[in-house]
Amino acid sequence: MRGRISRTSGYPIHFWLLECFGAPVMPEDIDARRSEYPIIVPMDDGQSDGVVEDAKCVTLARIDAVGYPLGKPPAKINIRDVAGQAGVSVATVSMVINQNPRISRATRAKVNGVIQQLGYSPSRPAQTLSGKYTQVLAVLLPALRHALADTYFGELLSGVVDRAGKLGHKIIVEQTKPQYLKDHKHIELFERKFVDGVLCLGFNDKHHLLADFLARQYPAIMVDNRYSEYKLDFVHCDYRQGAQQAMNCLIQLGHRKIAMIYAAPESATSRDVLDIYRQRMMALVGGISEKWMVDGMFTAEGGAIATDKLLSEAPDITALLCGNDKMAIGAMHSLIRQGLRVPQDVSVVGFDDIQHLPFISPGLTTVHLPLYELGALAVERLIERTHDKISHIHEVLPTHLVLRESTGMVRQS
Repeated sequence: MRGRISRTSGYPIHFWLLECFGAPVMPEDIDARRSEYPIIVPMDDGQSDGVVEDAKCVTLARIDAVGYPLGKPPAKINIRDVAGQAGVSVATVSMVINQNPRISRATRAKVNGVIQQLGYSPSRPAQTLSGKYTQVLAVLLPALRHALADTYFGELLSGVVDRAGKLGHKIIVEQTKPQYLKDHKHIELFERKFVDGVLCLGFNDKHHLLADFLARQYPAIMVDNRYSEYKLDFVHCDYRQGAQQAMNCLIQLGHRKIAMIYAAPESATSRDVLDIYRQRMMALVGGISEKWMVDGMFTAEGGAIATDKLLSEAPDITALLCGNDKMAIGAMHSLIRQGLRVPQDVSVVGFDDIQHLPFISPGLTTVHLPLYELGALAVERLIERTHDKISHIHEVLPTHLVLRESTGMVRQS
């Protein structure tokens, strides 16, 4: 027989009335016997194995006629209250919270409904008491505008999320805005056991928050950069190799007056490109003018402004090496706007190999950075680090040059 408990708090409960202790409980007896709680109901472990665990029973928590479900404010609700209200075991509630695939869709919906009804907020540390790992990784990003819309970060994050999913891990993304750091939220990720480790994308020597992880020996990896001052774990692309490939290309095409649009000299990998540029130019022409090196701020607008400045101070340049593709696109825009042809008058080389480059005109010659693969590798290494399989991570992935239409033989004077 099926019955309903009705009460002033407005949270009806449906359950099967079972003859667990003597005579069956009838619906009309509910109000008279309210003080005789607990009522016993059958329990299903929620697993989609076709077996109803009717040999077990759980206690249905009493619901008092006050302003809160179960007579408790949401902050006082615990996992046992949820289990009792849903008519399942505590273990089943835990598996629903942790999205265990063994739980049936119906049981998952029922438990989630009770969680919402009671206002229960699972404690992350409590979820991890039964195991050493949370199987959650955090991605930290600097406080940049539209960082998640950026193609560079998008490629890295795609690799991170795809590989994490295949390895049974979830990803949370945090931006380290000033208030976030002031409240030490990056440290709280570990202290409150929200995550097993963090991946740091887009950070450089200016971001001293990274030293906090090292001081506490928390698992953290810099992705596509390295920290010069501290020996943090890192994985990044081989920017020195990429710069060598780009300079080789331009030199073999006869270029000697090669200018450089760089950005973020506080980044170790950016300095790698600058160092190779300086070395090759010193070997090539015996010296280099500082006028041939301009900061383009890693943006298309910055690349265009930098090119305008270069053309005004060094109008005889024949090639541009740019620290990323966005600056290279801005540089080509500036050149064409001023009536110069690419590559007949000025050749342009970028860095990254972001999507859609083959479809701009002219197609941009660029150094391909395996960003998707790098994001995937970072996840693999971080999980290995958290499981104590490795102690240090210093890995560099190779790059290669992609030749397109923006480079050509040096123009004849």
